[in-house]
Amino acid sequence: MALRQEMAKSLLKTSSLSGRTKLLHQTGLSLYSTSHGFYEEEVKKKLQQFPGGSIDLQKEDSGIGILTLNNPSKMNAFSGVMMLQLLEKVIELENWTEGKGLIVRGAKNTFSSGSDLNAVKSLGTPEDGMAVCMFMQNTLTRFMRLPLISVALVQGWALGGGAEFTTACDFRLMTPESKIRFVHKEMGIIPSWGGTTRLVEIIGSRQALKVLSGALKLDSKYALHIGMVEEVLQSSDESKSLEEAQEWLKQFIQGPPEVIRALKKSVCSGRELYLEEALQNERDLLGTVWGGPANLEAIAKKGKFNK
Repeated sequence: MALRQEMAKSLLKTSSLSGRTKLLHQTGLSLYSTSHGFYEEEVKKKLQQFPGGSIDLQKEDSGIGILTLNNPSKMNAFSGVMMLQLLEKVIELENWTEGKGLIVRGAKNTFSSGSDLNAVKSLGTPEDGMAVCMFMQNTLTRFMRLPLISVALVQGWALGGGAEFTTACDFRLMTPESKIRFVHKEMGIIPSWGGTTRLVEIIGSRQALKVLSGALKLDSKYALHIGMVEEVLQSSDESKSLEEAQEWLKQFIQGPPEVIRALKKSVCSGRELYLEEALQNERDLLGTVWGGPANLEAIAKKGKFNK
């Protein structure tokens, strides 16, 4: 009897492990489905009613993508259509096999002021709010799991949902006069695009409480001090700061895409999976690069050095 119980536990554990690993790495899978009361096509129809702005993607030969939040007349606030376009761009990036890095920025020297208030006012019921919450959590979780090393370039203001978006990136850079503010409490709500969960991981629960309550104002100097950002750039000029961000990102993406992408996937596993799952996934990812062109070339070069 005891043996059968142990076998059952082992089988359950193995099944659970593979299910979570599949959820993390199978392209196109979402956090929420109809079993959670989430009906994606219905949400898309509602969001389509709120036009304005665009999400633009430029893919460079260097393997760096530039994702621009483009709605400058509203400080790059997310309209419903922009939310839909963000998902489309994430899907495009999931399939960009030559990609290695990604910069997220806002048009006209400001990052984003969050959600467009026109959409917020029209989607006024708790059911509407939770539906948009699930849609954006799905999208930004897929964004966070992209096999690209990502950095948010914060110019000007990153407010509300804009501040939340920065936490979905691997790194954050700020220009000297820029600011990040989680203004949700002032709007009578809490972050709902996954920002709280990710912020706690980035700066810890105590600092997160201070930031979310509004007690801490994150200008570039203080954001650097508490570890919210990696670096404060020298220039506040829109084009010059983008050039600085590109140079900063290049230090992480030297090498072939398949190796950089495997590294990012492995880090995602270590963050999101249990130890056994993460180790198994690390093994599987190694199998995609061991004995590959980059590995064989590196071994050949090392052999020359040792002669």
